Amino acid sequence: MPRLAVGDTAPDFTLPTADGGTVTLSALRGQRVVVYFYPAAATPGCTTQACDFRDSLASLQGAGYAVVGVSPDEVPKLAAFAEAEHLTFPLASDPSHAVLEAWGAWGEKQNYGRTVTGVIRSTVVVDAEGVVTLAQYNVRATGHVAKLRRDLGLD
Repeated sequence: MPRLAVGDTAPDFTLPTADGGTVTLSALRGQRVVVYFYPAAATPGCTTQACDFRDSLASLQGAGYAVVGVSPDEVPKLAAFAEAEHLTFPLASDPSHAVLEAWGAWGEKQNYGRTVTGVIRSTVVVDAEGVVTLAQYNVRATGHVAKLRRDLGLD
């Protein structure tokens, strides 16, 4: 799948969330949005990454950014993950991979030396008008939020 690049219009989406609601990208217009894609809730790397976003959420929000996490997990798994890790930002469920594919976050990747098809850990930042201002693919779970904060000029 093609990846998003700076200057692209971010594909809109509406997905169910861990809290039983939905999140729609276009409904967040007017604020900047960090959309991050992760393989599976409650796994070690994804937990580390989600908790890093949780711990940086106040400062990201203070700088005008909303955070949305997207994975192929079903809503009940996301709800348990959000509760266990005290995650207060939306975790969206995309089991059909439609949004993951549209955003370039689904495809072939290396996993323990094997080529597999799955979620490509990615982060895309969208401005208040829905235009991509930063697109990072194949990011590491550990330390990614700190790097993102530096890239956004927050640290």
